[in-house]
Amino acid sequence: MYKAPVQEIAFTLKHVAGMAEALDAGTFGELGEDLVDAILGEAGRFASEEVAPLGDEGDQQGSRLVDGAVKTPEGWRELYRNWIAGGWNGLTAPEAFGGQNLPHMLHVAAMEMWNSGSMAFALAPTLTMGAIEALEKHGTDALKATFLPKMVSGEWMGTMNLTEPHAGSDLGVLKTRAERRDDGTYRILGQKIFITWGEHDFTDNIVHLVLARLPDAPAGTKGISLFLVPKFLVNEDGSLGERNDVFCHSLEHKLGIHGSPTCTMIYGDGKFGREKGAIGYLVGEENRGLACMFTMMNNARLAVGMQGVAIAEAATQKAIAYAKERTQGRAPGWSGDGMSPIIEHPDIARTLLTMKALTQGSRAIAYACAHAVDMARAAQGEDARQWQERSSLLTPIAKAFATDAGVDVASMGIQVHGGMGFIEETGAARYLRDARIAPIYEGTNGIQAIDLVTRKLPLSDGAQVRGFIAELREVAAAVAASNREGFGETAARLDAAIADLEGATDWLLSRLRDGKLAEALSGATNYQRLFGLVLTGVYLAKGGLAEAGDGGQDRRVALCRFAAENLLSETSALKDRVVNGAESLAAARSILD
Repeated sequence: MYKAPVQEIAFTLKHVAGMAEALDAGTFGELGEDLVDAILGEAGRFASEEVAPLGDEGDQQGSRLVDGAVKTPEGWRELYRNWIAGGWNGLTAPEAFGGQNLPHMLHVAAMEMWNSGSMAFALAPTLTMGAIEALEKHGTDALKATFLPKMVSGEWMGTMNLTEPHAGSDLGVLKTRAERRDDGTYRILGQKIFITWGEHDFTDNIVHLVLARLPDAPAGTKGISLFLVPKFLVNEDGSLGERNDVFCHSLEHKLGIHGSPTCTMIYGDGKFGREKGAIGYLVGEENRGLACMFTMMNNARLAVGMQGVAIAEAATQKAIAYAKERTQGRAPGWSGDGMSPIIEHPDIARTLLTMKALTQGSRAIAYACAHAVDMARAAQGEDARQWQERSSLLTPIAKAFATDAGVDVASMGIQVHGGMGFIEETGAARYLRDARIAPIYEGTNGIQAIDLVTRKLPLSDGAQVRGFIAELREVAAAVAASNREGFGETAARLDAAIADLEGATDWLLSRLRDGKLAEALSGATNYQRLFGLVLTGVYLAKGGLAEAGDGGQDRRVALCRFAAENLLSETSALKDRVVNGAESLAAARSILD
């Protein structure tokens, strides 16, 4: 059974991602380490003792559509009520609407633990938190007053409605339409698919944020507006009124996350209401809805990265526990009676250490991204811009590298279990099934790579990424200067990997300057992985340098060395693919016809 790694999470937050320095500087007001530790401890307890025990049952039962209503797995409704009673929904929300206004770093750390317990369950509040942020930044005062207090408390939940059958990643071709009414409202008509938690029995109202197009809107993404469409209309006194003209038509039958209802939503069918069209309220300005929605999407992309970390952690824990108990053969050097535990076999140990290194590296990347988000909010002027650029640079890496790691680690976990991993009753297969969606949604990882190369590398004419690489070199230099024997060849391997990253970065920036976009994009996914591996090595080294004491220090340094000497050699091949792969790709494309 999953046990939240509270100490590991706290250490990574404070000593790798940067929270300790921020706390010492008073960046987060009166927030101190004692309160941070208390929040993490309680989040870990809730995830381990209340969420995780219902994870398998939720997977086996799934959510069901019964007479037009979605019924969630047994115990989940009560679990959600316990969750909001703990105040978790308002962790980072504004105090003006009942939130606690705590750092985003704490939010993503707690989110990791809930997702490890059950990713399907944790998806529900995750979307609400993103909707809160979008509405708080772009909604009118009236909309905020009506909806935010109950969304922050968790009494109502939120969703994000983007995708249509013909409009997935390319939202410019969406067909859902909005019609103006004289009273200032709009009528929304259309269909949305793959809407996570679009209908459920957790709350008595659901607040949908919906992208739609006005009749006179410009073509493409410049003509998209964002609307708030509640399941039930809200009366002036705050009570629920008539049912709005929106409903769940069907649920998708999915590979994983079975407990999470993935809905096809119909707006304006005439099933509810006297006039066809779901009543919606404009959020932000007309034809600028995508910019408003990106507030929610950026939040969601980091949250999805945390799902990758969460699955990787849970899969690693399960695999290590199994490897300690399962006996098979006799490992080299085994002196005990009978067969040895498989963890004693070198290949199993290598697999488990790879899982552990990818998990901890992904965690550090995601937490560092959250730290940049917090610092951008707290800083002013040029410092705020620099931190905003840093969070922008890290977001696609945190989303893509961590979710790829989640899939890879979950797959390795099945391999450690052998045939038992392929059998559902062990629970190892669920992690792989659940993890597989994360590289797809909130922008596929290929789209994250495009974003990284075309939008994030050129920030400040490349100065942001070059400055970041210089910071990575400082960590490698500190490893070399430490003269700790346990680091082995870590410093040299870090230097080589960072040089690969710098060389690939310079090449990509030169392609962009020369207008050779196809060449740059041919290597984008390989570059994204290259960046993530380098950050994994550097952040593990930073953890090794930071930890004081006796036995614990050796464990971190040992993992850092393993990653440096076993994983970082891949960066040379990745750089080669980035720089030299475009021509062969172009030449071979014709065989796909």
